[in-house]
Amino acid sequence: MEIGPGEGHLARDLVAALRGADPELLARIELVLVEANPGMRRRQQALLQEADDLPLRWCSLDALGSAPVHGVVIAHELLDALPVERLIWREGSLQQQWVELASNGGLRTTHRPLPDGLHQEIRRVCSQGGIQLPPPDAEEGWTTEWNSALPDWFAAAAAAVDAGVLLVIDYALEAQRYFTARRSDGTLMAVCAQQAGLSPLDQPGEQDLTAHLCIELVDEAAQRNGWMVGDQAKQGEALLALGLAERLHGLQQLPGQQLAEALQRREALLRLVDPAGLGAFRWLTYRRGLPEDGFSLSGAQGS
Repeated sequence: MEIGPGEGHLARDLVAALRGADPELLARIELVLVEANPGMRRRQQALLQEADDLPLRWCSLDALGSAPVHGVVIAHELLDALPVERLIWREGSLQQQWVELASNGGLRTTHRPLPDGLHQEIRRVCSQGGIQLPPPDAEEGWTTEWNSALPDWFAAAAAAVDAGVLLVIDYALEAQRYFTARRSDGTLMAVCAQQAGLSPLDQPGEQDLTAHLCIELVDEAAQRNGWMVGDQAKQGEALLALGLAERLHGLQQLPGQQLAEALQRREALLRLVDPAGLGAFRWLTYRRGLPEDGFSLSGAQGS
């Protein structure tokens, strides 16, 4: 199952890989895509129309609550798009940042005291995780994000999965790197046409907004909703454990007339592990209804 499959390219490639590696396995599994956007669903259906050798269906996460699945769930670049709270350090206290209409018709930020529920959640999670918020030496106006939508999302995912593994692939940082005085404006970013955009308040509705995940907050939300924390790794490390080095070596064995293709494929693979780019993605695994040794990134190549 993939939640938020985008254009459907990852699902298509997974089907192709399974078809080549183990056609018999492909006949015994079902691909479930969770997509709320009708337009994106149509694109996925068009891309996957040739995948007629395995059961394939689209549904909502809520609908799966009445018929939960067994298997592997992928959330690729999904959780960083969930709503976040913006917190700002003002006059000696953490406050909630809001957006309001300015006199010129544009948008501007303002702030107010934290609602009781949010304040209690922050205190509880920080106390359990040893997180200091704000961090030492934070200056007036220091701002960060709080991944407040994660608990509800993990609860819905738990209701949809009776037993299996959840793989989260996203930009994520440890709390000690996420909540630092140096990161004074948080991680909130506007993205337009796959490029970093303008201020998040500019061109409302025309830009996508994204914020990095704090790993400790993800783990806490998962555990609170019945998931057990599993292996975690940077994407480059995970792909090497899955045999990427062997794939790169295999490209050297292609005949000379396929040199251009080999170089192109090698460049694409290296981009996936570039520590300054996609290699910085984090792979976070969570499991429910499985034994502790039921899944391992480090043992994936030999399993």
